[in-house]
Amino acid sequence: MDTTRSSPRARRPLAALAAALCTAVLASACTGTDSGGGEDASANGQDVTITFWHGWNQDNEVKAINANIAAFEKLHPNIHVKVTGDIADEKSEQALRAGGPGAPDVVSSFSTDNVGKFCSSHVWADLGPLMQKDGIDPAKTFPPAMLKYSQYQGNQCSLPLLGDAYGLYWNKTAFAAAGISGPPKTFSEFAEDAVKLTIPNGDSFKQLGFLPNYHGYETPIAHWLGQYGSGYFGPDGKSNVATDPTVTAALTWQKQLVDRLGGFEKLEKYRTGFGDEFSSKNPFTTGQVAMSMDGEWRTAALADDKPSFEWATAPFPVPDELASTYGRGYQTGTIIGVANGSKKRTAAWEFVKYLTTDTDAVVSFANAIHNVPSTLAALDSPKLEVDPNFRTFLDIARNPNSSTTPASVNGGAYQISLQNLSFEIESGKQTDLKAGLTATAKEIDDAIAQAKK
Repeated sequence: MDTTRSSPRARRPLAALAAALCTAVLASACTGTDSGGGEDASANGQDVTITFWHGWNQDNEVKAINANIAAFEKLHPNIHVKVTGDIADEKSEQALRAGGPGAPDVVSSFSTDNVGKFCSSHVWADLGPLMQKDGIDPAKTFPPAMLKYSQYQGNQCSLPLLGDAYGLYWNKTAFAAAGISGPPKTFSEFAEDAVKLTIPNGDSFKQLGFLPNYHGYETPIAHWLGQYGSGYFGPDGKSNVATDPTVTAALTWQKQLVDRLGGFEKLEKYRTGFGDEFSSKNPFTTGQVAMSMDGEWRTAALADDKPSFEWATAPFPVPDELASTYGRGYQTGTIIGVANGSKKRTAAWEFVKYLTTDTDAVVSFANAIHNVPSTLAALDSPKLEVDPNFRTFLDIARNPNSSTTPASVNGGAYQISLQNLSFEIESGKQTDLKAGLTATAKEIDDAIAQAKK
C-alpha cells in the first residue's frame, strides 16, 4: 500500500463496530464526572502545556496534523501541545476514566459510533456552552450530517475534524462498451446497469457490474440505508427497524439484486478473489467490478494507480421513490473532543476550536490527507484543492439529505445486530424478514437497556 494515502481509519465497519461494542462495556461500568472546567492559566496569557492524543499513523497524516499544531502554537505562543499519535479509542478511554496527570486533555477518534458513549458517560466535555460563549453557531458552521454524528441527545461532546462521504465510482470505458451513456441515478437504473455491465466467465465473472454483498468492502447495510435516510430509532428511543418500511425495502431490494447477479454463493466466491481494499489490487482498480461504492479517498488512490480505463465519480443512486433526493450519501468521519476531566479546558478548547473551525486549518488538513472538509466555509474555500471527481463528495457533504448512523449509548452495537441479520437474509439463512427484524429490534432495545443500567 502506498504510504502517502490516507489510512483506512474506521472504514472497515465490522471491525470498527466490534471495537465500539467492546468499549461500550466500559461505558456501562463507569461514568465520568465533570471534574474539569473553569479557566486555566492560559486565559491570563501564562504558559500552559496540553496533551493531545490522536490515531493517525501514516507519514502524510502525521505531517499534516503536526503542521496544524505548529500553526496553532504560532497563534497562541503561550499554549504548547504535547502530541501522542497512533492511539486507539480503547487506550484513550481507559486513560480518561482513570484520570490524573497521565490522561490527555484533547482526544480524537476515527469512530463516530462511539459518540453516544463518549457523551453519555461524560468522559468528553459538552462543547455546546463553549461554542455559545464564543459565538459559534453549529448549524451555520458544520454540514448537517457531520453535526448529527458528533452529538448525542443534545450533548455536543465532539466536533467534526474532516469527514468521509460515500458515492459511486464508475468505469466509463466499461459503460461505453455496454452502451450506457452515464451513471445511474435511481436503484432501478442501477440494477439494470449492473446486469448490463456483468460479463460471465464460466461459473464466475470476467467483469461484475457491481458487488452488492454486505461483506463487500464498502457495502454494509448502514451504507445502503444511508440512501433511504433511515433513522434506526423512533421518537421514544426504541429501535424501529421492524416498523420502518425503508429498512425492509433496503434489505429486500439488495437481496433481489444479489439473486439477479448470480446468487449469494457465486458472488461470494468471486469476492474472495479480490485484492486488498487499500491497494492497487482493489477490485474497481483492477476492473473486476465496473461500479463501486466508495469514499472520497479513492480518488487519490486511483490517480496514483492509473487504471487501464477511464473512470469518474457520481452520487450513489437512490431508491426510485426518493429520486428527488439524488445527490445524497452516507457520511462519517473523524471527531475530536476535550477531556471532561481536563484541568486545562480553556487551552484545550482553544486548540479544538482552531482545528475544527479555522477555515485555513481545516482546508490545509483536508488537502494533505484528501478527506472532505468538515465546515461549510472550508467546503467553499478557494484554497481547497478540488478536481471534478473529488467535487462529487463535497456536494454530497453539503446535501441536506445526506445522512449518517445516529449515536447510541452503547456505540455501534445496534449496527452489529442489524448487520448480522443482513448476512442471514442475503445468504438465505433467514427467509422470514419480518420475524428477523422483530427479533433484531428486541435485541437492540435489550442491549441499550442493559448499557443504561
